[in-house]
Amino acid sequence: MSTQKTVRQQADVVEENRLRLDQDKAEQIVDALNTELANSYVLYHQLKKHHWVVEGAEFLELHRFLEEAYENVEGGADLIAERAQAIGGVPVSGPTNLERRATVEFEGEDVYDVRTMFENDLEMYGDIIESLRDSIELAENLGDPATGEILREILVQVEEDAHHFEHYLEDDTLVLEEATH
Repeated sequence: MSTQKTVRQQADVVEENRLRLDQDKAEQIVDALNTELANSYVLYHQLKKHHWVVEGAEFLELHRFLEEAYENVEGGADLIAERAQAIGGVPVSGPTNLERRATVEFEGEDVYDVRTMFENDLEMYGDIIESLRDSIELAENLGDPATGEILREILVQVEEDAHHFEHYLEDDTLVLEEATH
């Protein structure tokens, strides 16, 4: 393990960037990106938890669906972090900082029925969709269409996954309920 103690960049400092984005504007965009990054990881961990604990007749399909969903979130988070770094910032990291920065809230450690878990997920997806739209608008208003485009691509995937959660929450199902006598 390295014994080097030199800090190359403090976490809360946005440095001049080679993309020629004004530092004041970059600071605002990095702040928004770090919120999106934190939100992504809260959602990621909630989806991962649901992947681990899902049960029932549709277990395997839901297990796979949740895996794909959290992988999509993680991919978007990586793009967000790389963009924050590219414009001079430091991507937020570490569980304490992620939780503090997030505007969405993890449902907790308890295990719920599948419908409740998916309703909680869909609620978080909705909050993240609204936040992403705000961050896209901010980036574009500050003259950073590239960040807007990156976030727009992530938004498309987030909306698509949220729509899949909506489908799972519909009342119609092929699984028969046990008859009660």
